[in-house]
Amino acid sequence: MPRSADNKSERFQIRIPPAQKAMIARAAALSHKDMTDFILDKIVPEAQAVIEAAEVTTVSGRDFTRILNLLEHPPKPNAKLRAAIATLPDTL
Repeated sequence: MPRSADNKSERFQIRIPPAQKAMIARAAALSHKDMTDFILDKIVPEAQAVIEAAEVTTVSGRDFTRILNLLEHPPKPNAKLRAAIATLPDTL
């Protein structure tokens, strides 16, 4: 499916060996897409997966309940925590 002119916002250039370019062009043609659409269809989901893996932490239902419980009912500060707080500067 061709892109409309409205979707173009930035240009990205990449240097690749001719054999890889030919392979991508062939795969794009077999998919009935232009090379840009073919590449973006493959790269954008991968980029999203990498970002999600780096930024999203998944916990079990049991651990989620424990975290919520600790947030709602935090434990009293122990001696080590009080000592650490005492070493902090007055302003952060």
